[in-house]
Amino acid sequence: MFWIVSGEGIFHGLAAAIKNKYGLVQDKTSWQIAVTDQLSFFERLLVGISNQLHHTVWNGFTFYDLIFPLFIFIAGVSMPFSYSKQLNGLPDAKKKIYRSLIKRTILLLLLGMIVNGLLQFKPYDETRFASVLGRIALSCFFAAIIYLNASFRWRIVWIVVLLVGYWLLLTLIPVPGFGAGNLAAEGNFAAYIDRLFLPGKLHRSVYDPEGLLSTIPAIATALLGIFTGEFLRLQKYSAKTKALYLTIAGVLLLLVGWLWGLALPINKNMWTGSFVLYTGGWSLLLLALFYFVIDVLGYKTWSLPFVWMGCNSILIYMAAHGVVDFLSTSEFVFGGIIKQFSPQWSEALLWTGVALIQFAALYFLYKRKLFLKL
Repeated sequence: MFWIVSGEGIFHGLAAAIKNKYGLVQDKTSWQIAVTDQLSFFERLLVGISNQLHHTVWNGFTFYDLIFPLFIFIAGVSMPFSYSKQLNGLPDAKKKIYRSLIKRTILLLLLGMIVNGLLQFKPYDETRFASVLGRIALSCFFAAIIYLNASFRWRIVWIVVLLVGYWLLLTLIPVPGFGAGNLAAEGNFAAYIDRLFLPGKLHRSVYDPEGLLSTIPAIATALLGIFTGEFLRLQKYSAKTKALYLTIAGVLLLLVGWLWGLALPINKNMWTGSFVLYTGGWSLLLLALFYFVIDVLGYKTWSLPFVWMGCNSILIYMAAHGVVDFLSTSEFVFGGIIKQFSPQWSEALLWTGVALIQFAALYFLYKRKLFLKL
């Protein structure tokens, strides 16, 4: 969440200063900055991080492509912990969970549309109904239904059916004017379904990256998180052993996802099965790393600001995407200080101010136990 609400702005600002200093070329489609030998190691690092904070145009993978599936994955990890407490000997527990699930799903769908500008009351064909929050809502809803009603083995079957079934849909069903197996932006079957059935405006005119059909494999992303959460709840393994097994599983998923990507491209916009497994591998590796550092080694203090952010992740996401003008606030608060520095650093310093304001607000909410719960 840090990266998408302020972190990316800081590193894009730093990279822009380096780009202007050396006259580097930036691709206007992918926003990748060309790295040359004249840059120092530190400058290369900053530009490299900035380049990773842009989505791939179509096929391929960057760190920024991982953030969305990682969020769904972590939501899946939390389910076994949350639902095990609710299901523990309580009568009609499932009915209560279903009611909560439906309420949460509807609220997230509405909040996603509000982030997209629903309250601006634009004409129907200019209103986008699909959203990031909407995909989180739907993928986690169906994954939760599967988790609550299917055994461990059947959940594995569900993942296989979702991913292989979606692959077959993409490759076997012909799209008018393009034929079968076309995986280009306009010619793929998921984009065709979006054009036929997704209401309102499509985010990319010929398809929507949070469209209808591509939500199906996102359910598998949440299920991978559920399997991980179940594993973490096991008492028979030590924390160190769990971190090791998570690492091994992550490497295996990365390898399988990469190999599948040779036949079915790793593609976030279509949310291909190879993308699900590849990002699942990275999600496991990151979880293993932080689990080892925080839970095994006990280094926790450094992570507190991110705990504040995680406890109000939906709130800060909405605030940063149109509800609060953090840039103007940062300029108002820190403008005098920023002017003391060279203008080339203004963008990076302005976004650093945004981060400080956000963390201060999140700390205030955390200390007073004020959380946006859905």
